[in-house]
Parts: sequence; structure tokens; C-alpha cells
Amino acid sequence: MSSDPSTQHSAAPEKRNNWLENLQLLAIALFLAFLIRTFIAEPRFIPSSSMEPTLNIHDRLVVEKISYYLHPPRFGDVVVFHPPPVLIDQGFRYDQAFIKRIIGLPGQQVEIRNRTVYIDGMPLKESYIAEGPDYVMPSVKVPEGSFFVMGDNRNNSRDSHIWGFLPKQNIIGHAWLRFFPIDHLGKF
Repeated sequence: MSSDPSTQHSAAPEKRNNWLENLQLLAIALFLAFLIRTFIAEPRFIPSSSMEPTLNIHDRLVVEKISYYLHPPRFGDVVVFHPPPVLIDQGFRYDQAFIKRIIGLPGQQVEIRNRTVYIDGMPLKESYIAEGPDYVMPSVKVPEGSFFVMGDNRNNSRDSHIWGFLPKQNIIGHAWLRFFPIDHLGKF
């Protein structure tokens, strides 16, 4: 230990400056994390089997939020969304998130019969489902500003065939990357 008083006093301001710098860096990091999660991407957890075999219970994925500002959602996109008003009326909270695949675009006719989904009268080829739907739904026209969404596990999914159309403004983003489990790591 030095007996020179000038060296003892110079260490304290340096220590204080390091503490302030660390606090500033932490504040910046938290702000950036908030911006990224709010506007760019966020992690999500799969709580149900409604998207099997594409996504399994406990899978984790990154939801990308920017692209729908540049172009509208597309047929086949797997989207994460807030529940539409009809589900809020049934007791779901707006902050809950659902995940389904876009099957019908605005202006298209969607019908389900003979274990097959029909879009504008044409049977939909669906390699991503385990089995066709075991229910019937009469033809409906998807209104402007809305989408018809379905779970890939057709017979175990509460989706548009039950509660109707998904308003575009309820879409949070689309599934971009599955990051867990590691052996299923991959982009959508």
C-alpha cells in the first residue's frame, strides 16, 4: 500500500467512472433489447399440439416482425397473432399469442369437404399435415384485411374453421427460426 495520498484519491473517481459506464451500458443494452423485441423479433414458446407435425409442444422459435411492413402476409406463412375479438369474447386475453398457418388470403373462397381444404374450388395440396380434416365447412369468402388460418394438426386446432377470420392487425409476425430443440434447428 502506498503512503502517497494522491494515488489513494485517484482510484476512487476511476472506480466511480467505471460504475457509471457500466450502468450506461446496461441502460443502452436494455433499451436495445426492448426495441428489438418490440419491433424486430421476439422468442416464442409452442404450448399446444395444434401445429404438429410442423411444430411440437415446447418448441421455441423466433418470430420476425419487420417483413409484414414491407409486404402483406403470404399463403403458407406460419403466423403468430393476438386472438381476434371473437376469442376475446370467449375469455382469451389479448396478450396471449396463437400460431397458425395462413390458408386463405383476402378475396379467396375457402371450403372444407371430403377431408380436403379447397381454395377457390381447387383442392389444396398440403404436405405439411399428418391427416386431412375430419369435419366439413361450407364455402366462405375471406374479407379484405383478414386471413383464414388453420393449425397443421387439422383435427386438433381451434382456428378459422371454428372462430372465423383473422384480422391483419392482430398479426404479430411470422415464424422465422426454430432454435429449440437444437436437433430441429432451422428456418421456416
